Amino acid sequence: MSPQLFQIICFYAFGIVAVISALMVISMRNSVHAVLSLVLTFFSVACLWLLAQAEFLGIALVVVYVGAVMVLFLFVVMMLDINHERLREGFIKYLPVGIVVAAVMLVELLALIGVKAMHANTMGPDPAAAQGLSNTAWLGQAMYTQFLLPFEIAALILTVGVIAAVVLTLRHRTGTKQQNPGDQVRVEATRRVRIVKMEAERRQQESQS
Repeated sequence: MSPQLFQIICFYAFGIVAVISALMVISMRNSVHAVLSLVLTFFSVACLWLLAQAEFLGIALVVVYVGAVMVLFLFVVMMLDINHERLREGFIKYLPVGIVVAAVMLVELLALIGVKAMHANTMGPDPAAAQGLSNTAWLGQAMYTQFLLPFEIAALILTVGVIAAVVLTLRHRTGTKQQNPGDQVRVEATRRVRIVKMEAERRQQESQS
């Protein structure tokens, strides 16, 4: 098998897995299964980036998004009010899905290693190598010079998204103790401790004895 054919097969395989897992994210009712499918989607897309010789984007996708999946899962749990006790008891139900996702990720990783080992220069000239820079240095130079405005707009959108997620998950539940910073600031030293004088009284049992 030629390196070009193997690379094309891996590209279509990663793309098909990414599309199917993305559809599973929005079609599954179980939030845990949806998050596991999302992990598989991010990993498959990262493999596509690595095939395109965009190492920085592929690693950033794995580190940022796959590493932040637990935070995303936490937001889902907070917004859906999932029963944590029931979720811990039924953790074994999600084990087969996790094993399947891990197996597919392992196969994709081995295939990617095979592509890199068979041939490394079949996708045309690398612009970073043409300028004598690494992929990370070339991307950083292009991002902060030619695409500075879109980068700043993306950062602003992400900031608004984080604030919106915090606002949506902040709920005032009854029966829980909450701190009010305004009341804590307005408190006076004389109101922190209150001394109450009471007359001494004997208990009824002591008086009878």
